Amino acid sequence: MNVKWEQRKLNSIAHQTFGGGTPSKSNKQFWNGDFPWIQSSDLAEDTIRGVHPNKFITQNALLISAAKKIPKNSIAIVSRVGVGKVALIPFNYSTSQDFLSLSGLKINSQFATYSIHKIMKKTASQLQGTSIKGITKKDILNKTIIFPISEKEQVHISSLLKYVDYIISLQQRKLEQLKQLKKAMLQQLFVSKNSKQPVLRFENFDSDWRQHSLEDISAKTYSGLTGKSKDDFGHGKARYITYLNVHNNEVAVSDGVEQIEVDFKQNKVLKGDLLFTISSEVPSEVALNSVWSSETGTDIYLNSFCFGIRPKSNYVNSFFLTYYLRSPQMRKLIYPLAQGISRFNISKRSILTLKINTPVLPEQISIYKVLMHIDNLITHQQNKLTQLTTLKRYLLQKLFI
Repeated sequence: MNVKWEQRKLNSIAHQTFGGGTPSKSNKQFWNGDFPWIQSSDLAEDTIRGVHPNKFITQNALLISAAKKIPKNSIAIVSRVGVGKVALIPFNYSTSQDFLSLSGLKINSQFATYSIHKIMKKTASQLQGTSIKGITKKDILNKTIIFPISEKEQVHISSLLKYVDYIISLQQRKLEQLKQLKKAMLQQLFVSKNSKQPVLRFENFDSDWRQHSLEDISAKTYSGLTGKSKDDFGHGKARYITYLNVHNNEVAVSDGVEQIEVDFKQNKVLKGDLLFTISSEVPSEVALNSVWSSETGTDIYLNSFCFGIRPKSNYVNSFFLTYYLRSPQMRKLIYPLAQGISRFNISKRSILTLKINTPVLPEQISIYKVLMHIDNLITHQQNKLTQLTTLKRYLLQKLFI
């Protein structure tokens, strides 16, 4: 639409502004009521909707404490911890002192909220890396909002963004359902500590699972060795290869790499090897290298915080074993093995003596294929969400001045 846009301070687009306050936590008459009291953590990071109050105050708190009753359809803006969060609240509410709320909007409330959300996101990025913890309410009200004079155009713009937000919400819900499905499958497709059969089985498989130690089914075990970085060598003397850091890797992912110099003492990782982090803040991560060195054009090695197991292929499928070791049943056994306070360490011996139960190879393959299919669906869903959030950022850039 070829219409004019107008520029105003935020303090001129609302009939009322509200701060917030926290009722005394020691006064039981103020808490566990039925009136929503909102904190920054109740707001989502990248949407103006989906506010979920976790605390509720009483009418007494509204009457005689610092908390204020704010009318519905007001815009809540986080001014301290969580700067960048903005929400249009569809119900009456109160907030902590970390908020500024705009009420009785003089322009379309949805358009105003999206525009302020964009403004506060920019403000949050400017505050990153500084010692400043927030922004004053005065500074927020002095920020400039630019909007089309035509309310019809305001509605068109906000309606489009609202629709994109709705699609994002649906896709986020689908992603969460897939993650819950995977969690349920991990619980039901693998046996528990004292069981010989899982809860859920495929057709034509009914035999008991057999127990082994990891050492029993390992053809080879090996430690990692941290190589010297390229900075430790003169120009042209170093041979650079990929350096695998297992920590936080998912199944079948080999990322977190850097370049190092390797000597003859280091062990090369092969396709199908299981990799453990044995010294870390979170030592129970298991990864599976699924890439042949010849495919990448480089060799892969472990650092000194890692430990590798090469399973006997005639006993156990590597993908099955990796999913199994990441199941809730095995997590309960692995976590207690870690020793330490600020940094945990887990011995290779304790890993090798872990008892696992395995079915026949065909059933192992059926199990891992189902879980890998769910993983592929999760990855696809995450990619869709990334594309949608990128689209939203693009629209926020192009639809506003």
